[in-house]
Amino acid sequence: MAKSDDSPRNVLVMRLSALGDVAMTIPVLYPVCRANPDTSFIMLTKKWPASMFHDRPDNLMVVGIDVKSEYKGALGLMKLASQLRKKYEIDAVADLHNVLRSWVIGLSMKLHGIPVVRLDKQRARRKALITHKSQEPVTPTIERYRNVFLQLGLEAPDEFSRLYDGKPLPDSPIVPAKEPGHRWIAVSPFSAHEGKVYPLELMTQVVAQLVERDNYRVFLMGGGKTEKIALRKMAGKNKRIISMAEIKHGFIDEYALLGKCDLMLTMDSANMHLASVMGLKTVTIWGATAPACGFQGYGQDGSDDIQLDMPCRPCSIYGERQCRFGDYRCLSGITPDEVVERVIATIEGK
Repeated sequence: MAKSDDSPRNVLVMRLSALGDVAMTIPVLYPVCRANPDTSFIMLTKKWPASMFHDRPDNLMVVGIDVKSEYKGALGLMKLASQLRKKYEIDAVADLHNVLRSWVIGLSMKLHGIPVVRLDKQRARRKALITHKSQEPVTPTIERYRNVFLQLGLEAPDEFSRLYDGKPLPDSPIVPAKEPGHRWIAVSPFSAHEGKVYPLELMTQVVAQLVERDNYRVFLMGGGKTEKIALRKMAGKNKRIISMAEIKHGFIDEYALLGKCDLMLTMDSANMHLASVMGLKTVTIWGATAPACGFQGYGQDGSDDIQLDMPCRPCSIYGERQCRFGDYRCLSGITPDEVVERVIATIEGK
């Protein structure tokens, strides 16, 4: 479609949050960039998530910032907004975050006559869902992302995309060659909140059972000192289990690994979304949260997910609330045997 004279030329896109939330922008943002080749898109996010945007369209620039020191507080954010507006000649803002930080930046833009469209967080629907006054699910996040671009008058295809869609996958020197007939499983046992984490002692049993099969290899995903120690214990001395936390790597290496994997076993976490944007099937264990909260991985139909039908679920949108019973029975009630059976059935196509 031809671009109208009043269409935005330089769009600031904002998502200044956790890794998974930023990963979910990729299936929407990349097609939007390609559908609007005469528009420049400036993706504003934190420094670490900024490095995940590989294979990006030519008209997408990613800016990683430090909002805790370099642009701290309202004055720092106003300074940032001014710099962005002048440097990139911003004439429209897609706020995919809709929190105080993005409001401040958006307000600065509005004061200069620049239109701002914010993500609809559907707060009322969220509250009704977790208080069990309604079972109506929250609209998937990527659909609400897309709607922001539509409201700005941009072309926003309803067909989303993945990284390296139809292109050769990246190589990495730290990812070994895959032997014929082997099954590779990425296991991501962590999440930001306890209400979304399957007990590690149970996950350790799951991993041990999986590698009892001669042709199964497990790659443990995680980072940080605490996670590294936990994964080291989970791997033990078993050569069929590799902890990626022990190997220095970046997103390109993780994409290369996921491109070779047959499945990811994960929580409601950032790695679920990274697997999804790579087109990798996931088996997700859901606890305090649920797919109805709007964060199902892109392209995952949920048919192989594991979750208990409990009247208290979901009790939280993000998983940060303490369990009312104190034991997170929504997670501990799932047996390792059940998880192993589901993974094997999914990976073998049974």
